[in-house]
Amino acid sequence: MTRQLKPNQTQPEERLVPMRLQKFLARAGAASRRGSENLMTAGRVTVNGQVVTELGSKVDPLVDQVAVDGVPVRLEGGPVTIMLHKPAGYVTTMSDPQGRPTVAELVPTDRFPGLFPIGRLDFDTTGLLLFSTDGELGNGLLHPRHHVEKRYLALVNGKPTPEQLGQLEQGIQLDDGMTAPAKAALVEGAEAKRALSMLEVPPAVPDHEPNGSVPSPQRAAILRKRSQQRAVVRVVLREGRKRQVKRMLSAIKHGVLALHRDSFGPIELGELPRGQWRELTPEEVAALHASIK
Repeated sequence: MTRQLKPNQTQPEERLVPMRLQKFLARAGAASRRGSENLMTAGRVTVNGQVVTELGSKVDPLVDQVAVDGVPVRLEGGPVTIMLHKPAGYVTTMSDPQGRPTVAELVPTDRFPGLFPIGRLDFDTTGLLLFSTDGELGNGLLHPRHHVEKRYLALVNGKPTPEQLGQLEQGIQLDDGMTAPAKAALVEGAEAKRALSMLEVPPAVPDHEPNGSVPSPQRAAILRKRSQQRAVVRVVLREGRKRQVKRMLSAIKHGVLALHRDSFGPIELGELPRGQWRELTPEEVAALHASIK
């Protein structure tokens, strides 16, 4: 795929030829460098209509026509970063061998080949999920040394005491080690009502027991009492272990009933409807880059 220059022909620097195909794809925002290599080896990349799988193949960005899954990729397009308001019931992956619904079904992969989620939200967790075709940005936002804050709202069983929330703020021992200090506070009043409107809250009292029988009046009363002893807690983390918020709150004896992320670094979910996405503005992308410098 390398184009040979004619004898004595000079090569202007701005033409960037020859360029490795995976580098071209990464700079055009199709995927990270490693992701671009995966696209090539999977046979999803064509150059001038021909599938190219050999790593190290080169292209002329101003002449060759490059496509991923049939969608043209151009260098001037640049990387793309979007936000999604993730609903419950979707796996944070671009494909799932078990056939479960994935977040890939909710974002425009046809328009932006190479989109990948930055971090994860659990199957039943809702809220702000960032996607990008910029691998360096994604890696930077997730790297522990940058300590990018992520803010969550959790509906929990019972009402944590100030002392219990203080344990989270000091750091708490989990099975994979001590957590970094977090910010934790009760959300009350009008703010709690707004939080509850964003959370996908489970029913207060189940209509049936797990075996299908109707709960006895005594058990229904107990469940009803428990359902009334709920609280909303705001937790801000600077690290990202698996199921960390749920495990931290469980460690202080307040199990999570519903969890929602409403900010990631400088980006807030705002009023974006559940299940919808939007492209970040240049100012928002610049703020994300600034957060990892």
